[in-house]
Amino acid sequence: MENLSLLATLSELECELHQPECRKDRERLAQLLAPDFKEFGRSGASYTRDHELMSLPSDPEPPQIHAQDFVVKPLSDSIALLTYRSAYVNSSGELFRHTNRSSIWRLESSGWRMVFHQGTPTDPFDQSAV
Repeated sequence: MENLSLLATLSELECELHQPECRKDRERLAQLLAPDFKEFGRSGASYTRDHELMSLPSDPEPPQIHAQDFVVKPLSDSIALLTYRSAYVNSSGELFRHTNRSSIWRLESSGWRMVFHQGTPTDPFDQSAV
């Protein structure tokens, strides 16, 4: 798969995981997160796929997430590293909780599935023009 196509595919899947509709859909999460999924959260806590599937968010209005600066690095024909920056967006449109993020995606017979994710707090960054 060409890198631009791979970048588009994985960044789209990553952003889908940011959406409340996806985060609250146990079936869709199970499709996107591999059985051996592991996350090191921004807080430093560790999470598994089972944890994510059992603790669906109940926030009536979860924060909007802005993501930018996506880069993909194929590690093999079926594994890729996706890195980017994200931040929450407040009601005034200002960014906060700036985070560097990395995800490892694996191509399986059912499609791309996330096997690892890490969020690391970072200094504020300027929002890219869309």
